[in-house]
Amino acid sequence: MPHRASSFFHLHLVSDATGETLTTIAKAAAVQYAEVRPIEHVYPMVRTARQLTRALQEIEQAPGIVLYTLVNKTLTEELERRCKELKIPCLHVLQPIMQVFESYLGAPRTPTVAGQHVLDAEYFSRIDALNFSMVHDDGRLPDNMDDADICILGISRTSKTPTSIYLAQRGYKTTNLPLVPSIPLPKQLTEPTSCFIVCLVASPDRVSEIRRNRALTLADRNLDTYVDRSIIAAEIAHTRKLSAKYGWPLIDVSRRSVEETAAAIIKLLHDKRAGTAENGEDDARSAVKE
Repeated sequence: MPHRASSFFHLHLVSDATGETLTTIAKAAAVQYAEVRPIEHVYPMVRTARQLTRALQEIEQAPGIVLYTLVNKTLTEELERRCKELKIPCLHVLQPIMQVFESYLGAPRTPTVAGQHVLDAEYFSRIDALNFSMVHDDGRLPDNMDDADICILGISRTSKTPTSIYLAQRGYKTTNLPLVPSIPLPKQLTEPTSCFIVCLVASPDRVSEIRRNRALTLADRNLDTYVDRSIIAAEIAHTRKLSAKYGWPLIDVSRRSVEETAAAIIKLLHDKRAGTAENGEDDARSAVKE
């Protein structure tokens, strides 16, 4: 029988690792229900009976949906048993996926706690990309642009740094440069390079709103100039001209999250490497398509 709808519900996420997988899945599901808000209770690193008991005590005090990713069979059985007693839903979110894997691969799984966080070559590659991106943030371009996988260009407050860090976490060495109409492009950007260069833009209203909030901490800014929509529109027009001149893809981030922007950049990069992108203008139209 469905639980009576209310303005919020408790969502318990029990993991034997960091809980990132659960949190991502839970948010993707919860956002589909706009009229109710989840109150998240996250229990990471649950690997002993004592740790599970503490989580169960909180679950009992605030009953709700329980999602979990536990490898230990004993802990899994205890969690499901208690949830059944409390008459609350409990789901191992990876179980349906693993069943499909086992069916298709014809091989049993080898349960591994936090296997996605293993310290392998890919992990250290991501750390290297993060270090690179932090050193080459906000206009500090590398002398050799070939050292970077991606370069993001855009006017102030178009999410260049957050997008760069997110891409770095995916293993892409990323640098970024604020575009100012009165300042010429560095020569590294106008020379041939294997680095994938992409431009970000947003609507003048959106940029003005973000800048106004940001300006509260920037006492040295000329606020009137910084948030003026006509000036911002001119800055955006300058970005579009550079994009057209050099064939750099253009992405409108007005209604995009950092994750969505990064995904669009990665797709454009992969298309370019695969040779499926005909030119920057075509890439731009594809990227900004809603």
